[in-house]
Amino acid sequence: MDHGQYAFCIDSEIKCLSFLRSSLHSIFPVMNPFPRENEPLVSIITLNYNQAQVTREFLESSRKLNYRNYEILVCDMASSISPATVFNASVYPNTRLLNSKINLGFAGGNNWGIHQARGEFLFIVNNDTELTPDLIQSLLEPFFQNPLIGIVCPKIKYFSQPDTIQYAGFRPMNMLTGRTATIGDLQKDHGQYNLSGPTAAAHGCAMMVKKEIIEKTGMFPKKFFLYYEEWDWSARVQKAGYIIWYQSSATIFHKESMSVGKENPLKAYYHTRNRILYMRRNSSTLQLISFTLFFTFFTLPISVIRYLLKAQFLQLWWFLRGAGYNLVNSSRSVEK
Repeated sequence: MDHGQYAFCIDSEIKCLSFLRSSLHSIFPVMNPFPRENEPLVSIITLNYNQAQVTREFLESSRKLNYRNYEILVCDMASSISPATVFNASVYPNTRLLNSKINLGFAGGNNWGIHQARGEFLFIVNNDTELTPDLIQSLLEPFFQNPLIGIVCPKIKYFSQPDTIQYAGFRPMNMLTGRTATIGDLQKDHGQYNLSGPTAAAHGCAMMVKKEIIEKTGMFPKKFFLYYEEWDWSARVQKAGYIIWYQSSATIFHKESMSVGKENPLKAYYHTRNRILYMRRNSSTLQLISFTLFFTFFTLPISVIRYLLKAQFLQLWWFLRGAGYNLVNSSRSVEK
């Protein structure tokens, strides 16, 4: 999920990340190749909300997987038309269609799927993606090389431009702006990001996680509903001592912007609401004061002017509602 590319990027940060990746390779060498004769069960969890045709295309791409010990859980979030009218889940290997009575959002929907998953490893993935043949094996490999790795994300490339990168890791969250930047976004893939290593956060589009990690740290924070939930969850996983890993040899293709859209009022609301909520939950007192000043005297007036100039009055209304949410609601979640 894209959270914007507004963070400041500096050369030293890239060099530091490369150094960390190289160092970890030397500290944690490959123990054993992945034991194919004893493949662990992987639960592939994907959500559907009024995108049955997109989900059908996702399921078609699963036929190309070389890995065989998996199950697919298609979690429908109360679509207006049942996806069963578009595709028959039973014709795809090890696939179940689960129907929720209400739309639980990204966080709640994936949590609902996780509760019903049987796998030792969980692959949480957008339905607007196309799987590649060796994806599952490549994502599993780091777990067997380093027991501290809790989440593994693949290189994500644009489906419409398969030679162009969307994600090759995240830069750390900018605690002044509440924004981050995606490493490699919109760059042609010339192999410049083919070194695997730790990254600042998991990408909500595609991430594999050990089920035991979820049992120790809890699931996605349902309070977020949509956007920033993977950043909040990533922060919790890292605080528990686990590493989030970018696996360059694993590739997935993403049909970016099909889920919500670039100028959707829903996106304006949840991006704003959860940007502030994330900072309230994950920053120190000094960081929160600095962010509040930045948002109040820079982000807020700039956004209002931009929406007015574009005559996007509905987006402006939802932007202001997103900010206002944090004035009257607690930052705490009921769930663990």
